[in-house]
Amino acid sequence: MARHFLTLNDLSPAEIEGLVYRAIDLKAAFKRRELQRTCNGRVLAMIFEKSSTRTRVSFETAMAHLGGHAIFLSPQDSQLGRGEPVEDTAKVLSEMVDGIMIRTFEHARITRFAENSSVPVINGLSDSYHPCQLLADLQTFYERKGPVKGRKVAWLGDGNNVCNSWINAARLMDFHLHIACPEEYEPDGEMLAGSGGNITLTRDPQQAAANADLVVTDTWMSMGQEAERQERQELLEPFQVNEEILAQAAADVIFMHCLPAYRGAEVSAGVIDGSRSVVWEEAGNRLHAQKALLEFLL
Repeated sequence: MARHFLTLNDLSPAEIEGLVYRAIDLKAAFKRRELQRTCNGRVLAMIFEKSSTRTRVSFETAMAHLGGHAIFLSPQDSQLGRGEPVEDTAKVLSEMVDGIMIRTFEHARITRFAENSSVPVINGLSDSYHPCQLLADLQTFYERKGPVKGRKVAWLGDGNNVCNSWINAARLMDFHLHIACPEEYEPDGEMLAGSGGNITLTRDPQQAAANADLVVTDTWMSMGQEAERQERQELLEPFQVNEEILAQAAADVIFMHCLPAYRGAEVSAGVIDGSRSVVWEEAGNRLHAQKALLEFLL
């Protein structure tokens, strides 16, 4: 039976840590130009119902480095855009490819796809979760600061899909996640209820950042939320990650952002372009973390 990766909860803590260490090894091999063809002849179908930079380039490059091939599909270029049920597309593609990556809107769409696929399905982003980003983020943390267990991570801003995946990670990997956000943009209540004692929710960004090993944020407006721009800016402005916020954190704090970033909104230019920012290697680690994931699933 195919293993799917729809949320971090589809993996055990040991499997997640194994993927992190494998990604670190693959990155070292890549820097030596020693490409490992562990997915030779395998084909990954990539369905993009949302636009992408990092997800598309990292998955496509990963398959090339591993000796396989990736096929890009958009609704405009496939029968999905003409109303073919996702169940039918899943069954057809399962007969032709070795794995399917989907970047879409409603998480239920990916769930339905996986239920009808006999090959692994990977969540490249949904409105509810972004688990591939968390694999890269965890890899970056391990490279910079060692194991994440018992450490403190601060999330500031919108309790969105990336925040939900951080909540999953905190529970699975046993670290402390402090979320500072306005009431209007809290993470889903069921997510918080199932997180045990690993999550602290606050309205005070400085309190959340106090002594944190890592401070994380994301854009205040995900795709499809542009109509809410003014309201979001007004409510989220107090949660900007800036120099004052980082001053509350640990002396060796690092800053992450999954990108794209908007300087002067969710993060100041001084933070994202400063010495404590690891966003560029974090973005680059999408390639290596996804190589490890593809190896594992395919």
